[in-house]
Amino acid sequence: MTVHCVPRPRRPLLAARSLALVRSHRRHGGAVSTRRWLALVVAPLTIAAAVTGAGYAAAELTEEPPAPAAALGPGDVTVRIDAHYTKFEPDHLRVVIGTRVRFLLDNHDPINHELITGGPTVHARHARGTEAEHPSIPGEVSVGPNGSAMTTYTFDRLGTYEFACHLPGHYDYGMRGEIEVVPPTPDAEE
Repeated sequence: MTVHCVPRPRRPLLAARSLALVRSHRRHGGAVSTRRWLALVVAPLTIAAAVTGAGYAAAELTEEPPAPAAALGPGDVTVRIDAHYTKFEPDHLRVVIGTRVRFLLDNHDPINHELITGGPTVHARHARGTEAEHPSIPGEVSVGPNGSAMTTYTFDRLGTYEFACHLPGHYDYGMRGEIEVVPPTPDAEE
């Protein structure tokens, strides 16, 4: 005797089953009342959305806030920054005061970008957009489509510096980041 096992079909989701019932009812000439429509389709979708939202809220409540990234330096360090979809990644760095950072900028976009690092006066000058390309100046570099470029910058003051692309519309689109310059930790001085 041969026994053939037929796998049991999976049950569709509640909302999909409800929608199938409504379609089947309409196919056979019946009209679906608003009350029945709400009961069969809208209510299950609302319940599913509420349960999903509650799950995300519970997950956020139980997660610890991320610890600040370790500060780079002191000394010379290299940081690779990717420009993609008119955004910088990473968009936040922490460095120890006195650190010289060599920025390697990789442009993954089919358009030009720039990386300008410095204080508010540097960014105010570049926001006016008077320079189409940047010569070899510390903290300033231009990069063509799908290209790479390099610049260095020494962070000699505590505080927050900005790095940004000031080509038309890029800064407003969010192509900027922050560099937090912190004092050395006691164990880093040893």
